Amino acid sequence: MGKTMKESRTIQTSHVLPPDTNHHGTLFGGQLMAYIDNVASIAATKHSRSLVVTASTDSVDFLKPIRVGDAVTLESFVSYTGTSSMEVFVRVTTENLLSGEQSVAAISFLTFVAIDNNGKPIPVQDVIPETEEEKWLNETAENRAEHRKARKKHSQELAQFFTPKPIE
Repeated sequence: MGKTMKESRTIQTSHVLPPDTNHHGTLFGGQLMAYIDNVASIAATKHSRSLVVTASTDSVDFLKPIRVGDAVTLESFVSYTGTSSMEVFVRVTTENLLSGEQSVAAISFLTFVAIDNNGKPIPVQDVIPETEEEKWLNETAENRAEHRKARKKHSQELAQFFTPKPIE
């Protein structure tokens, strides 16, 4: 038994306003990352119907500036599942509302873990791809999962090297 990817699909559109932009008139990267984490957590919760926590953000690749006055749309869905983990794909598009021109502005993959009320991981259902895009994302997910594991191991090694030091 499983759930289709479209069952977790979550779409959020926002108008890019001056308080959310930098001195270049483009959306702050940190603001976009907050939008991405939010929409991805909703998709993971829809799939698992449980509490979820962010385990990792694989990447946020900024491909095109998102300018003040544009609309920014984030589309997310669960693209792969492990035992208790879920890979969530997020596509960010920008639209010039005056011309109608649209572009993919960013792509991101995040991993969430479904948890119970005690914070312990719980199993999630498999995800079922239907479209060609969904099938491709699902088929290529194991490679991304391997990269995630290697990156986490490297981060753990770095954490051992960079131990906290007392403030002098």
